[in-house]
Amino acid sequence: MKTKAFALLALLTAGLVLPVSAKDKKEKEKVTFLVSMTCESCQKRIEKNIAFEKGVTDLEVDLPKKLVTIEYRTDKTSPEELKAALQELGYTAMPFKGHKGEEQKQ
Repeated sequence: MKTKAFALLALLTAGLVLPVSAKDKKEKEKVTFLVSMTCESCQKRIEKNIAFEKGVTDLEVDLPKKLVTIEYRTDKTSPEELKAALQELGYTAMPFKGHKGEEQKQ
């Protein structure tokens, strides 16, 4: 009897946990911008401010290439909002797409 009760409890628990786990997976995307940063202070300023923008989950700032790659949750923000956040810091930002190792503007 205890085995049946335990099995029933395990099934009920799994049934409640699995749907919640599926809802927790939020869709993420990456966007890269060519940004008018010129020095390490610019890099640190972007890292400090953009990392805390709503929906940002990862951030990579490449000063030599002047690229900022942002991973974000699509339910929380958009590329347009992230571009606006960079512009609010005083930088020009253009969407960027690399192609076969070469840098190209999108």
